Formats: sequence, C-alpha cells, structure tokens
Amino acid sequence: MAVSNPTSSKPIQSLYTDGACSGNPGPGGWGTVIYFTDGSAQELGGSAAQTTNNRMEMQAAIEALQYLASSGRTEPVALYTDSEYVKNGITKWLTGWKKKGWKTSAGKPVLNQDLWRELDSLQLQVVQQAPLEWRYVKGHSGDRGNDRCDEIARAFSLGHIPKLRQVNIAPPDTQPKDQPKDQPKEDAPPARLEAEPETLQSIYKPGDAADVDDRSNIVDVMVPDGVELPREAKVAQLRNVLDSLHMADELARQGYLITSSELADLMDVNASAVTSRGDHWVWRNWVISRVRREGNQILWQLERVD
Repeated sequence: MAVSNPTSSKPIQSLYTDGACSGNPGPGGWGTVIYFTDGSAQELGGSAAQTTNNRMEMQAAIEALQYLASSGRTEPVALYTDSEYVKNGITKWLTGWKKKGWKTSAGKPVLNQDLWRELDSLQLQVVQQAPLEWRYVKGHSGDRGNDRCDEIARAFSLGHIPKLRQVNIAPPDTQPKDQPKDQPKEDAPPARLEAEPETLQSIYKPGDAADVDDRSNIVDVMVPDGVELPREAKVAQLRNVLDSLHMADELARQGYLITSSELADLMDVNASAVTSRGDHWVWRNWVISRVRREGNQILWQLERVD
C-alpha cells in the first residue's frame, strides 16, 4: 500500500527517507519527505503486510528516486538516509555485485536483489538529470527530516495512515510552521547531521572503545604504542578474529537473535558502542538490526552482505 502526491516541478532542496518494521520480518512501512527551496515540503508513505526493515528502507529510497526522476530537476541534490545498508549498498557494494552477476563474494545471491536492481536503474536515470549525493544521517539524533520520515514509516508499519503534508507554495522568505527551522540550504548538510565516521586505523591502543566499520578485509589488532608483537601472538589474534567472524556468519545463517552484551563481546567493543549506533548499522560483512526488546534486553539480528 502506498500513499503519494503529484510530483511538483519546484526546485528540490533535499530528500529524506526511512523505513520501519514491526517484527522484522513483519508489517512494515516507509516514509519519504521532499523539501523544496521555497520552504514547502512533500511527504510520501506506504506499507507492506510482510516485509523486513531493510526492504522498507530501500522502498523509501526507491520512492525518492522515482520522484526525482519525474521532477525534471537540473540542480544537484542530496538524499539523506539513516540506513548504512542502503547508503553503503548503493555507493560501495553495488558495482561489485553487478560484476559478479548479482552474487556476493561468497557466491550467494544478493539479498533483496529485486529492490537493488530497481534502485540501480532509477539512480542511472536520476544522475543523467543532475548530480545526486547520498548522505548518511544518524537515526533518532534530533534531525527533523529524519525524525519525520521515521514517524511516517512507523505509523504505516502499525497499520495507521498518517496525515501527509501536501506541496504548498510559501513565500521565499518564510517557512510553514511545521517546516524544520534548521533545514539545510540546498548545498549544505543538516545542522545536526553527524559527520560520517573517519576511516579507522588498523592498530588501536589498548582500552579504546573504538567502533568498527564495514571494511571486511581489514583485521584490527590492538597493540600498545611502540610495541611490536611477536609473530605467534599476531597469528593467535588473527585466529581469534577469524573465530568471531565465523561465529557471526553462523548467527546470520541461522537467524539467531543475540543481546547487546553478546553482540559487544562478538565485536570486542564496549556495550555502549553497540547501543549508541541506532537501530540499523553495518559491521564488517553484516548489517546489524535491532529486532525487539525483551524485558531489559535489546535483541539484535545479523544479515550477511558483501
């Protein structure tokens, strides 16, 4: 089910997308908000009876690109998503998947391939009109555009139909009351947008609560400054890393749910480095998704991507 509005020819300032799912898999919803340079906004949303959070995140991005493709725009624009799965998939992984015939490095079919193909096709159309930049915004961080998309997506996932804002013309020097006051200029990120993580170094000092990124071919070794570990110790550390990666693969393959503390142990980070990342993020070769809360425990699920 989708709820949308006619496409406007007004200059677009930025786009925001988000997805939600009750159960993962379960009933899902998506939300897309298009902000225009005159201060007005267009909101789109829809639902699916049985889906996953990642598919809803992708569907929201698809709807945004469909809107862009039919807008006739000629100016560059940024699309904001709080899904590292979508952001990394479209900007990093897609080229490799296509070269391998839509297979992962393990030779398995790419998950959600139908939606990835649609996203790929739409992006090719969109960038022929004008440049498109994909930007990551941390979910639930106070960003008005992201928060509004989350409200729309969650409402649809729960079977509600929220009231969506229609395109309305506002004087160039004014904003509607419900328009975010800190909405960015066309060529600037939102005021509260967190910078994308710096590339991690391959060596950490002991005690660092450093988080890990999605560089699946890099092994991070913890070693004090100025100390060269003997080869045997390095090999032992690599074995431990490999054991953790094999364990993560098995968790993803079987669909097991694990707690925040268990996930932190698996990643070898502090528990706060898990809970502070949001509902959906990427670690090495896996998308980590928050599934539900049981008592005082948050349960997470791993999904393999390459």
